[in-house]
Amino acid sequence: MTKLSFGAHPFLLGFEQLERLVERAAKSGDGYPPFNIEAVAENAYRITLAVAGFREEDLSITVEDRQLVVRGKQGEEGPERVFLHRGIASRAFQRSFVLADGVEVAGASMEHGLLHIDLKRSVPETVVQTIRIGRK
Repeated sequence: MTKLSFGAHPFLLGFEQLERLVERAAKSGDGYPPFNIEAVAENAYRITLAVAGFREEDLSITVEDRQLVVRGKQGEEGPERVFLHRGIASRAFQRSFVLADGVEVAGASMEHGLLHIDLKRSVPETVVQTIRIGRK
């Protein structure tokens, strides 16, 4: 007996990319920086990343092929700083989130060491189409 993959199910036409999206989402990285995802309204979401020690100019947010990518890299520190204990991570990071069709980035802001990225989902119009049956 042959096992069908999710994207190859006969009732799911045109969903072949779904498996690739799930694979991309599974490659989430090492867990740094920590983040929250919350629904702030029926069609609005907020991703919040803890980016203590990063400035706005140290961060970049891009959307690449329906994937939201947040990158952070701090500038070089001078030799005058001598840490006796360093518990605040300052390493470079890349965090990715796969966006569904119709989900767009509405904006981003920084507040108290937290990077907020607001997302909105546009609700598509319901379209009913009648197909005429012709003769060949």
